[in-house]
Amino acid sequence: MLHSDDDKLDAQLDEALDETFPASDPPANTVETGVRLEIEATRPPEVAVRNNTEASRFEAVVDGQVAFLQYERQPNAIVIVHTEVPESLRERGIASRLVSASLEALRAEGVPLVVRCPFVRDYLRKHADA
Repeated sequence: MLHSDDDKLDAQLDEALDETFPASDPPANTVETGVRLEIEATRPPEVAVRNNTEASRFEAVVDGQVAFLQYERQPNAIVIVHTEVPESLRERGIASRLVSASLEALRAEGVPLVVRCPFVRDYLRKHADA
C-alpha cells in the first residue's frame, strides 16, 4: 500500500510539473530576456561658461564654486593646459561642458590649438565630432 501511495504522489507531482513547465512566459531576469529598467537619461546641466580673458581661462560657476579650463596664448597657437573641477562638482558633466564651450570659442579664432590637458585629449577621442 505504501508503494501505491508513492506512485500516486509521483503522478501528482508529474502532473503539476507538466502544468507549470515550460512556463508560457519566459523568466523576466535571464540573459535571453534581460531586465527592463526605466532609467531617465541624465543630461549635462545647463552651465554658463564664460571666457575670463584676463586669467586666460574659461570658467563655469556652479553652486558658488568655480570650475575652469586654463589656456595659454602663444604667437602661433593657443595651448589648452589644464581643466579643473572642484571635487564636489565632479561627475555632473561640467568639465565636458567647459571643454565643449572653450573649443567652440577658441576654434572660432582660427588659431591652431595645442592640447596638453589629458581630460581634453580624452574628450576629443570620445567626441570625434568636437
